[in-house]
Amino acid sequence: MNLSKQIFRSDFFVRAATPADRDAVWKILLEVIATGEAFVFDPDTPKHEMLEYWFGSDKYIYVATEGSEIVGSFILKNNQPGGGSHIANGSYVVAKKHSGKGIGTAMGEYSLVEARRLGYKAMQFNIVVKSNTQAVKLWQKLGFNIVGEIPEAFNHRSNGLTNAYIMYRKL
Repeated sequence: MNLSKQIFRSDFFVRAATPADRDAVWKILLEVIATGEAFVFDPDTPKHEMLEYWFGSDKYIYVATEGSEIVGSFILKNNQPGGGSHIANGSYVVAKKHSGKGIGTAMGEYSLVEARRLGYKAMQFNIVVKSNTQAVKLWQKLGFNIVGEIPEAFNHRSNGLTNAYIMYRKL
């Protein structure tokens, strides 16, 4: 379910991922999941399992590049099957050394346009860790509302059981 379209920003591209991007995306995913602070995946998830999930045929997969380096990635997919397939869901990762450059914001903005183009009517995040204030602020800036809070939904490596938000916006 990939597209070949490239989107250019002043200092980086957002484009559909290719199989050749897998190792670079894995390095970013590993870095993010290893912290145990924001992503639901177990920090010990094997490479093949994580890449099988991220590059699954049920997803649209994208990367952000700065020069020839992959600096972030995100996926779009149906939030639910059948009657819930008109709502998009997404997951986003940015390489730690590129944090703060606006890459997450650009991928978020692009994903909203892309989700609309793909025919989705809304976007929902099922688990945004409450203590991940950077992500919460980003999604609110991009028009998402907190529509629910799940008690102890995430087992944070440092904080233990932590609440998470469900965030939603129409497209």
